[in-house]
Amino acid sequence: MSDFINSGWAWYVAGLVVASLAFCVFILVVASKRKVMAADNTTGHVWDEDLREMNNPLPRWWMWLFVITVVFAAIYLALYPGLGTNPGALKWSSSGQWEAEQQKAYATMAPVYAKFTAMAPEALAKDSQAMGIGERLFVNNCAQCHGSDARGSKGFPNLTDGDWLGGTGAEYIKKTVVGGRVGMMPPMAAAVGGADDVKNVAHYVLSLSGSPHNSVAAQLGKPKFGVCAACHGADGKGNQALGAPNLTDKVWLHGWGEEAIGHIVTNGKQNVMPAFEKRLSPEQIHVLAAYVWNLSQTTAVAAAK
Repeated sequence: MSDFINSGWAWYVAGLVVASLAFCVFILVVASKRKVMAADNTTGHVWDEDLREMNNPLPRWWMWLFVITVVFAAIYLALYPGLGTNPGALKWSSSGQWEAEQQKAYATMAPVYAKFTAMAPEALAKDSQAMGIGERLFVNNCAQCHGSDARGSKGFPNLTDGDWLGGTGAEYIKKTVVGGRVGMMPPMAAAVGGADDVKNVAHYVLSLSGSPHNSVAAQLGKPKFGVCAACHGADGKGNQALGAPNLTDKVWLHGWGEEAIGHIVTNGKQNVMPAFEKRLSPEQIHVLAAYVWNLSQTTAVAAAK
């Protein structure tokens, strides 16, 4: 109930639950005392000339099922959360159970991870057991965005190449996994000029990587690129400290071509990688970072080679 604006909602829910149980008890009491409506024990309703609706009471076992249901509900609400913010006598919660299961899993895996903690990424990359664990961690936590082969897709970086926006090395990867990362480019259309200027800048950016482009438009866009140079550098090679990508290679995170580049210049872009500090243990992050680092090595280091 913490998502609601005040505690009144908790009282509302608790009252609704209690009222529902009370109403069930009321119905049971009324039904048990209902009298026969006619001397012949019928309701007076007749269909097809001779089909009469009888007024027989429910079987006793059926009535007891209703009673047991109400009693069970009362006991359940006393033990478990269900009455607004009342945690119940057992203090159980789904988040608490999840945390307990996580701690149990960490304790079970602790002996396995113990030998990996002091190992450098290069050493871990040569350990087939560590890389097997790292692969499973990657598939369970990273593949949803970066793909099972870690090659990414539009908007999600390829982790198997050497193109890194904010830094390089296993320590940088570990830092990113722990704290997440926010990449942001502001809309630059107003700073560049009009629509034609955006188009020209897009062609100039294409020219930096030797991609097919309109050379006349690229020359016109070169002076306008000055506003982009603050982050990407005058030569367009980017700035890892700012997370500004290198525009001289042919790695395109958000699409290639005049239209894609123009869209980014006009509208800007913001990408967010969530933090995994609370989801994975430090030991798991250490192994995962080594696995991801190894994916981008030109010379295969992994024991799986």
